[in-house]
Amino acid sequence: MTNKTDWHLASVWENISDAIPKAPAVRYNDIALTWREYDERAARLAQVFAEAKLDVGSKVAIYSHNRNEYLEAQYAAFKARLVPINVNYRYLEAELAHVLNNSDSEVVVFEAEFAPRIRSIRSLLSKVALFIEINDGSGEHLEGAVCYEEVVAAAIPMPRIPRSGDDIYMLYTGGTTGLPKGVMYDHRTFVSALLGKSMQLRQLDFPDSPDALGPIIKGLADAGRSPCALPACPLMHGTGMWVGVIIPHSLGGEVVLADNRTFDPDMLLQKIEEAKVQEIVIVGDVFAKPMAKALAGAKARNAPYDMSKMKMVNSSGVMFSADAKKSLLEHLDVVIFDSMGSTEGSMGTSISNRQTIDQDKTGKFQLSPTTRVYTDDGRAVKPGSGEVGLICNGGMVPIGYYKDEKKSAETFKLIDGVRYSVTGDYATLEEDGTINLLGRGSTCINSGGEKIYPEEVEEAIKTHEAVFDCLVVGVPDDRFGEGVAAVFSTDGGQAVEAEVIKKYVRSLLADYKAPRHYIQVEYVPRAVNGKADYKQTKALALKSIAGG
Repeated sequence: MTNKTDWHLASVWENISDAIPKAPAVRYNDIALTWREYDERAARLAQVFAEAKLDVGSKVAIYSHNRNEYLEAQYAAFKARLVPINVNYRYLEAELAHVLNNSDSEVVVFEAEFAPRIRSIRSLLSKVALFIEINDGSGEHLEGAVCYEEVVAAAIPMPRIPRSGDDIYMLYTGGTTGLPKGVMYDHRTFVSALLGKSMQLRQLDFPDSPDALGPIIKGLADAGRSPCALPACPLMHGTGMWVGVIIPHSLGGEVVLADNRTFDPDMLLQKIEEAKVQEIVIVGDVFAKPMAKALAGAKARNAPYDMSKMKMVNSSGVMFSADAKKSLLEHLDVVIFDSMGSTEGSMGTSISNRQTIDQDKTGKFQLSPTTRVYTDDGRAVKPGSGEVGLICNGGMVPIGYYKDEKKSAETFKLIDGVRYSVTGDYATLEEDGTINLLGRGSTCINSGGEKIYPEEVEEAIKTHEAVFDCLVVGVPDDRFGEGVAAVFSTDGGQAVEAEVIKKYVRSLLADYKAPRHYIQVEYVPRAVNGKADYKQTKALALKSIAGG
């Protein structure tokens, strides 16, 4: 029986499975699982974990693209009181070995196509004792690995067990500011925050225990209000998993998965149409611009996609420009939730629709009730003062980074008696309580003593009609110490004279912020989740400036 005082994702989903067993839970290609089937498959895999004699809190790495087995493996780990570890499938050998060893993973659930990469580092893995291989049709196989489907089919579903809300939930960062780090939450804090906010948005009362959730979820299902969500971005990152899976699942919803090896906007729109998806999860302009272009193209061909079921577009993790939102809203009558945050917590939200989009401004967010802005020396920034401060997120604050006390102390701080997550993002606080996000201090460019935030310059450049994407970095400058360089791509790869972009940007920004160097590339360096790869961008800029 579920402990009535504890919130735990496994307990939440088990109660939902009991309340709406025949309702759809997961869809991937031709696989469609009801909540009962989803729960049973996860329970069978949980039994495999139990038979491996893993201790509470042991780590299970999931190394896979978006597919049903990813979700089943995560749910199974929760059931057995284990900690699923997200593994970036783009990692090369050194990065992969770091995450598997740093996390102390004892089990790896992986797609067969990654067998060669695992084989090459197997001797370096200190704790992995069990490899479970998903047959993905690649023809690859890791010696000694067991077949996912075979062990699931052979196992007896693990009986449900009592769990503690103190159990750890962990998500590895994307490594944008150094090596990937495991961000730890306890289930009680994590579930209460995510589910509580989601229920509030839907005008539902948050129950006092997972046991009381079942009737609420059944009421949603009976009223036809269960969500149907599609995470277009990878499940291995917080945006896709938290917003695209954990929230809709915890409301009794169905999660529709699309093959995410490459981003094909037309394929995504077809999937939305076929599955009658109501909510999608994307990552800013990198997804929104191609989607808007595909929607416009279909309309021009007199074969528009049926988006009538769509209600919501969620985005987080990178800048989502007002122009890109407006382009989407020309074709989709939806509400756009643009969340500002990171693996370490959510800080604020910008909400847009067709009625409000003309007043929207890129990088402007409504602060979460528990978020504050403090100067570097710990003073509260006064609204409307124009003073720049650090965004400090309270509320859902992680326990810390796994095995990194020093970085935990630097990031999770006590200010005026309140614990905050301080990830290094700077902003100004407006008189109306909203904030203007400037960017992360670690990417800030110091040019002749002037601080320049790349995000502000990037957004200015991206408003030029020919520019598709852009990243801005600092490069060595003999006179000012650092100069500004822009690496950009155009829509369709058309060539654009740097002077044209330069003149345009100087009409929008102060001279010292305008880049001196413009480098056109086919693709701007980004991670698969759309986040900026400033390290590779800087290398590109330096090579181009040097004439390489």
